[in-house]
Amino acid sequence: MRTFKPLACIAILLCISFFSQGQILNRVKQRAEQRANQKIDQAIDKGLDKTEDAAKADKNKKDSTKTTTSKKETNSNSQTTGSEPEGTTKNQADFKTYAKFDFIPGEKIVAVENFSQVAPGDFPDKWNTNSTGDIQTVDGRTGNWLSIAKPGVFLPEFITGLPENFTLEFELYCSKNYSFYSSAFNVIFASLKNPGKEFTNWRQYGPGPREGVLCWFHPQDAGMKNGHSGYTVWNDSRDDLKNEGSTAQFRSAENNYVKVSIWRQKNRLRVYMNEEKIWDVPRAFSNDINYNSLLIMRHDSYKPEDRFLFSNIRLAVGAADTRNRLVTEGKFVTRGILFDVNSDKIKGESYGVLKEISSVLKDNADVKVKIVGHTDADGDDKSNLDLSKRRAESVKAMLAKEFGIDEARIQTDGKGESEPVDKNTTAEGKANNRRVEFIKL
Repeated sequence: MRTFKPLACIAILLCISFFSQGQILNRVKQRAEQRANQKIDQAIDKGLDKTEDAAKADKNKKDSTKTTTSKKETNSNSQTTGSEPEGTTKNQADFKTYAKFDFIPGEKIVAVENFSQVAPGDFPDKWNTNSTGDIQTVDGRTGNWLSIAKPGVFLPEFITGLPENFTLEFELYCSKNYSFYSSAFNVIFASLKNPGKEFTNWRQYGPGPREGVLCWFHPQDAGMKNGHSGYTVWNDSRDDLKNEGSTAQFRSAENNYVKVSIWRQKNRLRVYMNEEKIWDVPRAFSNDINYNSLLIMRHDSYKPEDRFLFSNIRLAVGAADTRNRLVTEGKFVTRGILFDVNSDKIKGESYGVLKEISSVLKDNADVKVKIVGHTDADGDDKSNLDLSKRRAESVKAMLAKEFGIDEARIQTDGKGESEPVDKNTTAEGKANNRRVEFIKL
C-alpha cells in the first residue's frame, strides 16, 4: 500500500494543477468579458447621461414656456400644415436660418391629412396596412398623430396619383432614445398596377417586385451623435441609385421632431429636413415609370417601445411658375407663405417662396403689385378679414426688409373668407382657400 502513495499524490497534484489552470483560463476569459461589458456599459451610461440631461433641459424649457391656448387660436386659419408648440413663436433669427431654403410648394393642394377626425386609439379609415397603428397625441403639439411601432406598409388610399411635378410635406416624431438598430421611417413613391393589392409587396430587403423612389429618415446614426437619411431609386427591382448620410436635423435624444419637405420636378428629387436640403438628385425619377402611389413603411423594431409618429401631410401638385404667372398673366397665387397660429408672423419655411417672388420683382423693376390675403371660413368673419389684411402687410414688410423691394411698389389688401376658390367643408378645400395673391398693377 505504501508503494502506491507517491503515485497517488502525484496524480492528485496533477489534477489540482489542471483544475487550477482551467480556473485561471476561465477567470481570464471572464475578466476579458467583464472589461468588454464594462466598456459597453460605460458607453451606454454616457449616452443615457446625455439623454437625461437633454430630457431635463427640454422639460425645463417646456415648464418655463407653458401657456394657455384659446379656442380661437386653434382654428385652421393658421395657414400652415401643423401647429407651433404651445408658448413658442418663431423670431427673426429663426427666419434667417432658412436663408438657403429654396423649397416652393406645388400650386394646388390635393391632399391634407392631420387625422383630426380620428379618435385617439383608432386606426384611420382612409388608410390601409398589413400591420397596425393608432392615433395618439404628442406632448407640446396640438392635433392627432398616427403612431406606428410594428413592421408593415401603410397606404393612404385617398392619394391616387403623383404627377411629374408635386411636393409632399409632413411632420415626423420618434420616441425618445430611438435605437440605432430599429428601422428607419421610409417614404416611397411607388409604381403599382393595383395599389390596394400590391402595396404589401414592398419590403426593405430580400426578394420582391420594387419600382419607385424610396426616401428614409432615421434619428440615430452609427456615431450616436446625429440622425441619418438616405434614398434608393428602384428600377425593375434593382437599386440603381442610392446614397446616405448624417444630419443634425433629426436626433433621437436631443431633437426628435422634424419637418420633412420633398419636391419632385420631373426627374429631379429634392429632400429637406427643416431648413436643410439633404438631397438634390437630378435623375431620381424616370420618364418611363408611372409613380402613382405613396407608401409609408418600416421593416422592423429592435426595441418594442421604438415608434414613429407622423401627421400634417400636405400633397400639392403643379409647378409654381411665379415669373410667368405674375409678369405675363398678371396674377400669382401661393399657399406656401405660412404664418404662426392666429398671427401675422411669417414662418421660416416661407423663405423659398418669398425669395422667388422678390427675384421676379427685382428682374422686373417697373412691375408694381397688390398683395391680397385670404382665409378659410373657420372663425369669426370680422376677425378673419382683419387677419388677412395684417398678413398681407406682413408679407409686404418682409419683402422690403429682407429682400430690398421698394415698399412704394407694393399695395396690400385682405378679403378674409369672402372669396373662396374651393369648398370650406374639407381640409383640402380650406387649405386652398388660405392663400396669398400677388396681382400685377
